[in-house]
Amino acid sequence: MNLNISGHHLDLTPALRTYVTDKLKRVERHFDHLIDAAVILSVDNKLQHKAEATLHARGTNLHAESVQGDMYAAIDNLIDKLDQQTRKFKDKLRDHHARDVQKHALN
Repeated sequence: MNLNISGHHLDLTPALRTYVTDKLKRVERHFDHLIDAAVILSVDNKLQHKAEATLHARGTNLHAESVQGDMYAAIDNLIDKLDQQTRKFKDKLRDHHARDVQKHALN
C-alpha cells in the first residue's frame, strides 16, 4: 500500500508519522486490497486538530475526517471511522454474495 502523509500548518514529526502508519495497519487487517492512502493532518487553530484520510481500495474509495482537541485523539477517531467503513463495505460484499448463493440453492 502506498501511504502519503502530509501536514498543513503542522510540523510532521517522525512520532506522528509512525503513529499513523501503526494505526492504519488496523484497517489493513480487515481489508487487504488497499491500493493507496492519503492522510492529511492539519491544525485550524491551536484548539482544533484535524485528521482526514482517503483510502483507495479495489472497488471503493473511503473518506473520513475527525476534528479533536488533540492530534493523537483525532487520529484515533479517524481510524475508528475508517475501520467501521471498511467493515461495512466488506460485509456488503459478503452479504451480496451470500444472497446469490442462497438464491441458487433454493432453485
